[in-house]
Amino acid sequence: MKERRQFEVIESRQMDHLRVFHDVARALTASLELEDILGVIMNKMAQFFGPERWSMLMVDDAAGELYYAIAVGENAESLKGLRVPLGEGVAGWVAATGNPLIVPDVSLDPHWSAFSSKHPDLKIQSIACVPVRSGDKTLGVIQLLNSKLDLLSEYSISFLRILCDYAAIAIQNARSMTLIQELTITDDVTGLFNPRHLYTMLEEQVTQGQVFSLMFVDLDRFKQVNDTHGHLVGSRLLAEIGSLMRRSLGPNNSAFRYGGDEFVALLPGMGKAAASGATMALREDLRNTRFLEGAGLALRVSGSFGLACFPEDGNTVQSILRAADTMMYEAKKTRDNIAIAGKGIMERADIPDRVNESRRSVSEMLTRREPPTRN
Repeated sequence: MKERRQFEVIESRQMDHLRVFHDVARALTASLELEDILGVIMNKMAQFFGPERWSMLMVDDAAGELYYAIAVGENAESLKGLRVPLGEGVAGWVAATGNPLIVPDVSLDPHWSAFSSKHPDLKIQSIACVPVRSGDKTLGVIQLLNSKLDLLSEYSISFLRILCDYAAIAIQNARSMTLIQELTITDDVTGLFNPRHLYTMLEEQVTQGQVFSLMFVDLDRFKQVNDTHGHLVGSRLLAEIGSLMRRSLGPNNSAFRYGGDEFVALLPGMGKAAASGATMALREDLRNTRFLEGAGLALRVSGSFGLACFPEDGNTVQSILRAADTMMYEAKKTRDNIAIAGKGIMERADIPDRVNESRRSVSEMLTRREPPTRN
């Protein structure tokens, strides 16, 4: 009779676990949002293991640190933004070694008893910390503190590992989707955004109805580079110019390769005065840079710039594009120049004297301006 009751308990528990796997698998196929799927996994884990505090930390490979992606329980709010160096603490050790750590009672383990004593604020009684791995790579760590279940049970550990495998699948799927999305909006030569993404961002800006400026750039005599040095050198030159544009325009603005040797910059929140300053600064950066020095060429490049402002010079996507493009073609008549909608060609003599002043005013404006949610 006793054995039958034990069997019924085990069978019931296994059925509960199967339901969890079914729910998690359904979440994996129903959504590609990483936060949603990890939320399902972590909630199911919390229901079964009943920890006082639990968290999911993700690995930041570039920084060599962990950061809290999800944290629930006492002091959870204080963990947001906190980073843990790989190798340090419980989660750092698990992430660095790729080994799980199961300590049902820290008082019986000399090492972790000492760790608990040094961190009385954590109030650690038991630890279950398992790496989330894909192949040989640790993606993150799931940590349960003061769980109510017997964490030494092989069955419990296997259950925990399977949920970590589901988390790894979710993370890899989300990263693959992010990469695919980046590839669809990125120019493969320069790494800048492509025209498709320009139209999307312009639609968003126009819908918001806030002031922004649009800058068109056409490189002067770029065909001569291709004719003289070949298309491979031409592509490398475009890539270096793309990098220059990103640096010159700063993180609050977006740069695009529009096609061939034409580029576009979207300057959110900038009126005509500030955008004129940013355009003059980019023009001078372009003229003063020697490109492809690593290849022994040190090429000099200039450009023809056209600038228009929303809604002053166009209140639709097409009209603002047309206004900036028209100004660019106006500047191309003399080359190495800037034409601004409503003002025409800027006097060349004016430009160098005003660049430093313009850089300062643009920089001050950017520090005051709330940065957009994405670049």
